[in-house]
Amino acid sequence: MSRTFRYVTLDVFTDRRFGGNQLAVFPDARGITDAEMQSLAAEMNYSETTFVLPPADPANSARVRIFHRTAEMPFAGHPNVGTAFVLADRAKDDVLRFEEIAGLVEIKLARDAAGAVTSATVAAPQALTVGVEMPVELAAACAGIPAEGVVTTRHAPTIAHDGGNPRLLFEVTPEAMAAASPDLAAFRRAVAATPSLGGKLSVYFYRPEGTGLRARMFSPLAGTWEDPATGSAATPLAGFLLSLSGAETGSWDIQQGVEMGRPSLLRAAAKRTPGGIRATVGGGCVPMFEGSVTL
Repeated sequence: MSRTFRYVTLDVFTDRRFGGNQLAVFPDARGITDAEMQSLAAEMNYSETTFVLPPADPANSARVRIFHRTAEMPFAGHPNVGTAFVLADRAKDDVLRFEEIAGLVEIKLARDAAGAVTSATVAAPQALTVGVEMPVELAAACAGIPAEGVVTTRHAPTIAHDGGNPRLLFEVTPEAMAAASPDLAAFRRAVAATPSLGGKLSVYFYRPEGTGLRARMFSPLAGTWEDPATGSAATPLAGFLLSLSGAETGSWDIQQGVEMGRPSLLRAAAKRTPGGIRATVGGGCVPMFEGSVTL
């Protein structure tokens, strides 16, 4: 018996169409198998696709499963922002709580005077975890830039996460930011040389720009050559920068996706808590397409 499922697509971390990061959301994924979810995510060919299911705890808004082109993810930023826009009518006091592999994810909505949702802010499900450092030469090779393009004044290239996939964070020069291009062979060398990564690696490199930051993200091992907006990289970056500063709180506006022609704005913040450094990331969203698929 055939089954038909509705989906919607959105551009996330932007206020205009054809900017930000694309997302597909299946608002009612009951009856879709795990294998079908993975196949649909690969077919959509976006950075991620989300599938909404009833929550295990009725006090929560939904259970949300996130898939990229080749695997399921425990947590990601722009899928939560976009899914929150789609499920805004389920919010209680403008708060949504999604059950995900990484834990319970809380999203706060902001609305305009007419009641329309203008932005969603996602709290990373875990405190900042700082992992191993990576040699400058290897980090630079992954980004396709010379070693002198990596700035080590504040920190060496360092792995960090807060519930998502491990991100290699490093600062670069303006020239390196413009010239960077992912080197798949270097990524394979990096995961082979770093067993703690478990075969997964994304690089998120940044530079100061005005009062905020400019960033790019490469994750070719997961099928994403470059990502225009990466919330689950912005949060560990915010947390890591706060850890270096010694301050109690910090916030950064991060421009990403500019080199791809899909400019994005991610508003990241972090604070120290008794349980460690916790970070949030928020932004806007624009609905794009609606459709259905029959399986």
